Formats: sequence, C-alpha cells, structure tokens
Amino acid sequence: MKCLIGSSMRKQNALVFSIIALLSCMQVMAQDQMGIGGMLNLKQCVDVAIKNNLQVEQSTIAMQGSKVQYNQSIGNMLPSIGAYGSQQLGFGRSLNTYSYTYTNQQISSGSYYVSTNLTLFSGLQLLNALKQNSLAYDASKMDLQQQKETITLNVILAYLQVLGSQDLLNIAKEQADVDGKQVARLQLQSDAGALLLLSNLSDLKGQYAGDLVNISTAENNLESAKVGLFQVMNVPYKRDVEFERILLDLQATNLPATSDSIYQVALETLPGIKSVDLKVRAWQRGVKSARGQYYPTLSFYGSVNTSYSNAATAQILGPEVPVVTSDYVTVGGTNYFVNSKEQTSTTQNLSFSDQFKNNRYTAIGLSLNIPILNYLRARNNVKQARINLQNAQYNAAATRLTVQQNVELAFQNMITAYRQYKSYIDQVTAYAESFRTTEIRFNEGVINSDTYVIAKNNIDRANTNLIQAKYIYILRTKILDYYQGKLTL
Repeated sequence: MKCLIGSSMRKQNALVFSIIALLSCMQVMAQDQMGIGGMLNLKQCVDVAIKNNLQVEQSTIAMQGSKVQYNQSIGNMLPSIGAYGSQQLGFGRSLNTYSYTYTNQQISSGSYYVSTNLTLFSGLQLLNALKQNSLAYDASKMDLQQQKETITLNVILAYLQVLGSQDLLNIAKEQADVDGKQVARLQLQSDAGALLLLSNLSDLKGQYAGDLVNISTAENNLESAKVGLFQVMNVPYKRDVEFERILLDLQATNLPATSDSIYQVALETLPGIKSVDLKVRAWQRGVKSARGQYYPTLSFYGSVNTSYSNAATAQILGPEVPVVTSDYVTVGGTNYFVNSKEQTSTTQNLSFSDQFKNNRYTAIGLSLNIPILNYLRARNNVKQARINLQNAQYNAAATRLTVQQNVELAFQNMITAYRQYKSYIDQVTAYAESFRTTEIRFNEGVINSDTYVIAKNNIDRANTNLIQAKYIYILRTKILDYYQGKLTL
C-alpha cells in the first residue's frame, strides 16, 4: 500500500514539475519574442517600448485613417464611371416596341447602361479638400513621431535611472568593503589582545552594519528602477536581465544655450508644434472648401446605352417568284393574263449581338447645378469649419505656451543640477583628502573610531550625493535635448 502511495506521489510531483517547466519555457519564449534577452541595450529598450506602446499604436491607426481620407480626396477629383444592367422576363399582353403592335407572349428583355461624370468646377471644393486632407495627413505623421520621441525620452530617463541605481549599489558595496576590512583588522587585534579601545571595534561593527543596510536599500532601489523601465517598455518584468552600460558624455563645463534659444529651436523641431501648425493650415483650407458650396457646380457627363428583346424581329428578303394575277390585257380581241414577280421575305429573330450594336445610343453634355437654398447647409458648414479653425488656433497657442513653460522649467532644473554637481565634485575632493589622512592616523592608532567614522560618513555621503547629482544633471540635459530634437541612443 505504501509503495502504491509513493508511486502515485512521484507521478504527481513529476506532473507538477513538467507543468512548471512548460510554463517557464513558454514565458522565456514569450520574452524572446518581445525582444527581451539576457542583455539589453538602450536601443533595444526603445524599440521594444515603441512596439508595445498603446498610444503609438493609436497614433499609427489615426495616421492610417488620415491617409485613407487623403486618398479619397484624390479619388474625388477623378471621373466617376458606372455601369448598369437589367434583365427581365415578361408575361401577358404588352407592346412590342420594335413593331409597335400589341402581343400576348412571353418576352425576355434587357437594358444596359454605362455613364461617366466629371466635375469641372465646384467652387474649388475638391482642390481645397485635397490640400486640407494632405495637411491633416502630415499632421498625423507628426503626432506619431511625437509619440515615438516621447516614449524614447521616457525610456532614456528610465534607463539612466537603472544605471544610476547600479552605480549607487556599487559604491555602497565599495563602502561596505572598506569598513569590512577595518572590522576584520580590529577583530584580529582584539583577539590578540592588542586592541587598546574596544569601542573602536564596536563602532566599526555598527558602521559596517549600516553599510549592509545601505546595500539592501540600494538593491531594492535598483530593482524598483528596473521594474519602472519594464513598465515603460510595457512588457513583463524579468529580474535576471542585465543592462549594457552607455558612454555618458558629461561635460559640466559646457552649459546648454539659454532657455529662450532652446524654446525657439523647439518651435522648429518639435513634432508636436509642427502638428498643431499643420492642423491650423488644414482647417484654413477646410474653411475655403466649405465656402465653395456657395458656387455653382459644372460637370461633364457622357453615357452609352443599348437594349435587347427576344421579340425583336427583322424581315429577310428572299428570291422573286412569278405570280399569276387576275389582271389581263386584250390584244386582237383576245385577253391575256399578266404574269408578275413578287418579292419573298421571312421573319427572323434578331441576335443579341446585332441588337446590342444596333440599339446603341450615345450622349455627352454639360450640366450646371446652381445652389439657391439647400436647407442652409452650406452656411452652417462654413460656420462649423470656422469654429474648427478657431479651436485649432487655440490649441496651437496653448501648445506653444506649454512648451515654453516646460522648457523654462527644464532649463532652471538643469542649472540647479549643474551647480549641485559642481559643488559635490569639490566636496568629494575635499572629503577624500580628509578621509585619506584620517584613515592613516586611525590605522596607526593615533585617533579613535569616532573621528574615523565621522570622516568615513562624510566621504560616503559625498560620493553618494555626487553619483545622484551626476545622473540628475544628465537627466535634465536629456530633457533639454528632447526639446531641441537632439535625442541620441
């Protein structure tokens, strides 16, 4: 009995392990399909984020819709060609249109029609609509580009956040390693009975414990930054992924241009600004297109039609035959009957091809449609187009104001980050020298642990602040690069 139970448990465990392995493989395959491998670089992260971003997909769909409208406006300027055909079967008494006699028979008839129409002039409605939809299509492409650049900026910022967290973790480990070596050295002295002050060892142990806490905090911050990056990429989080280091061109001595000059560059390069300007121009054309409804429409038309009926017949002439008539002539008192010839004929149904050719009728002409009163539709369409234009102009002005404010704020944040970064460089230099001399004196037993701990905390805090200030400054410059159209991967 126990053997049976053990065998059953082993089978269940094997099944559970198989399912877990299958799910793991499926997860790995799904991550590989999304471009998530063991190592990621910045370009891969940007590509994945753009591919999976829903707003980018929506902008792509909107652009495709604008393209369809643009293509339709081109098609509206082409001639329209249509064909019509009907075939019917009639019963009872009806008029035979070929012989103009009434007949009582089953008739099969058909009518066929081809027509074309070309608008020659309609108040330039078609031309202005074409230009309006062309500008709207260009605006939709700028909207898509704006979404992509925004996602690119967000990925860059999140990627730099990960790199900064990695650097903070590394420096926390380095700081703990220094204190760990001091603890080991003092422990050896204590074991040998050569330690003068036991508080030196206890202080360093407390310092080392704090370093381990800092490492734990830095590890958590790193994982949080990685999770944030995966959220921007819109893919499931993968804990064991590594990120490729990038070369950070950090030139703290060369500040960007003034905020006004950056704003002027943004007006020329930012896709969002181009989009709202194109939409204003599009609705300017929309107003002109709506006004065209006040004008007459001149069109050219042409048509060809023919018909068929199985009741259609034709007389086919045959040979002349002699006919004896009752007419006579008298010659010398004798009557002679007059012989004459008569034309023979037969009735024959006309074929479909003959009727299709013989019944053909062609017409061409010009038509003029003059609008007089059309439920005030033209007037209201013009008003609506003007409202849309005004709304587009307000949106363009609001977009410019928002960009100007964002550029000003980003520039001020960059200036602050630059000053902090420069100050922390000087602070690290000063505290590093102070700690170097303090460590030498502490190792020689000249000073106690409290002085050493203070100097060690000062340099550790300065190094941490420097790393943070460095990446904050880089983030601020990347935001300004975004407004200047200089984002690079």
